[in-house]
Order: sequence, then structure tokens, then C-alpha cells
Amino acid sequence: MEAGRHIPSNILYMDNITVSFDGFKALNALSLVVAPGELRAIIGPNGAGKTTMMDVITGKVRPDSGEVFFRDTIDLTQHDEAEIANLGIGRKFQKPTVIESLSVAENLDLAIAGERGVFATLFSSQSSEQRARIDEIVELVGLADKRRDLAGSLSHGQKQWLEIGMLIIQEPELMLVDEPAAGMTDHETELTAQLLRDISGERS
Repeated sequence: MEAGRHIPSNILYMDNITVSFDGFKALNALSLVVAPGELRAIIGPNGAGKTTMMDVITGKVRPDSGEVFFRDTIDLTQHDEAEIANLGIGRKFQKPTVIESLSVAENLDLAIAGERGVFATLFSSQSSEQRARIDEIVELVGLADKRRDLAGSLSHGQKQWLEIGMLIIQEPELMLVDEPAAGMTDHETELTAQLLRDISGERS
């Protein structure tokens, strides 16, 4: 362990979170604790508040009451969306947002690049570290044989895996994945569940 490095007892701590929209309580006194490296599945019907919970964690929605802490000491209610993303919290939405006109590898390269933008990314050379990291991620998400294929040619499930890879490659400590198996075949769902189990030891 690195000297002086703080190891949080909780990567996420939510206590008594309430969110109301025009009198409707989307979240009512929600409490949730996630430990480092822990995999949690939040299950509920449409309208149960799952997406609102993620909106609170990522700073998109401010709770009416309650506490939200990241790594024990960081009060997420005091930060905006961009700041929270930079803290190490990544989110994947239900609908894939990959760039279909780019290859699988180019989408991953763009995810690494962050603020550099599409043009600068496509017309700059990759470092050996970036190439190695992309190779590692395509293998992890089961797209090694699709590395050079356009993202638009992928199946729905494969696009979901690519987007999970795009999230992983940014090295978040906490990953929020909204309905990762929505629209998938049974086989794709099984592979997605295994993928999430595989990555949960390194991040929550």
C-alpha cells in the first residue's frame, strides 16, 4: 500500500436521500452504502427511482434532503456534474452513445482522450501505452475480433459492451451502469453479467 494513501471504508455513502418532482417523491429516504470493489445491483420497476438515484450521485439532480459522500469525505452535493466525473465517478446510460461512424478502437481512443475532441484524437498518434490499453479493453469486453469494425456494425449487445469498455478505459473508481442488459439476448445478458463481475474487483 502506498504510504499516506487513504483507503476509503465506503466508496459511496447515501443516507436519507429524498427527491421530489412537482410533489411526486422519486426517492423517499433512500440509503445506500457501497464498499470499494463491491458490485451492487439495484432492482426495481420503471419509475422506482433508479435513474434518479444515479442523477443524484452524478450531480445532475440535487436532493431535497440527505447526504451523499464519495470516498468517505467528498460531499457530492457540493459538486457539479463535470467535477464529479473528474473525481472518478463514471456513468453509462441505458441507450448506447458510441460514435457509429468510428471503429471500436477509435471509440476507445476517444474515451481515453477526453477533452481533446474527435478531430484531434483521430489525427494524432497513439502512444504505446494507449495501444496496449485499448488491446486490453477490447479483450476484456469480448470485442477483440471487432477492433477495426465500425461501431455501427455491432449488435445492440456489442455496442453496450463497447460503451462499458469506454467507461472502464477512463479508470473510474465508481461505475454506474444503467440497465446494462436492456434489449439483449439471453446469451448477451449472461456475458454482460460475467463482464461486470470480472471488473468489480478493481472498481465499484
